[in-house]
Amino acid sequence: MNIADMTLPAPLILLVDDDPGIRDLLRDFLEREGFALDTASDATEMDTKLAQLRPDLIVLDLMLPGEDGISICRRLSRDGAPPIIMLTAKNDEIDRILGLEMGADDYVAKPFAPRELLARIRAVLRRASTPKAADGTPKLAFDRFVIEVDARQVFALDGTRIPLTSGEFDLLACFIHRPRRVLSRDQILDALRGRGAEPFDRTVDMLVSRLRRKLTEHGADQDLISTVRNVGYLLTKTVKEIS
Repeated sequence: MNIADMTLPAPLILLVDDDPGIRDLLRDFLEREGFALDTASDATEMDTKLAQLRPDLIVLDLMLPGEDGISICRRLSRDGAPPIIMLTAKNDEIDRILGLEMGADDYVAKPFAPRELLARIRAVLRRASTPKAADGTPKLAFDRFVIEVDARQVFALDGTRIPLTSGEFDLLACFIHRPRRVLSRDQILDALRGRGAEPFDRTVDMLVSRLRRKLTEHGADQDLISTVRNVGYLLTKTVKEIS
């Protein structure tokens, strides 16, 4: 077979929404845009699908029968889920903050234009798949951790893999490439390529809180990521290249 004739498989999106109209609309639209789509109407059906599939991204409705989207997002991100975009029927900051705090990578408020969701999906997939190491360094060590930037993985010294969402990993990479430098929220948002259509300070705060919690649970010093009041955040430890 000619290499030029070979094509990569379409990115697989798992849509979890109890509204059959939205499922049908997005299936037709996203498939026309070159994506593969599977759907689930609630958490039980989603878990069944996840036992069979490895989606590249999950689009998750906040308001679901049974286990709601916030609980699902918390559970999935704890286990190192694929990127998650939350759908919320309320254009309220508290819903965005809750979703981001529980592990979502982005959010879209209903009602939304399908092309807005498409743009968010492409942006999140791009962030998740693009290696952040510009110098080809295979491994970097900081505090009690090793980060493999190209592979997008972080390990504790005992070899335990730290399950980070794509947003958490991107934030850590932002700090790793700028150690011992104070970064403003605007600088961080810019490095993360503008998370959300209307970036707001709490987006960064929630990501930092999640990242701190996960690293501390695996032995990080409490001051690993320090808050600089009225300015931003600082990775306090040095970063070293290792073989």
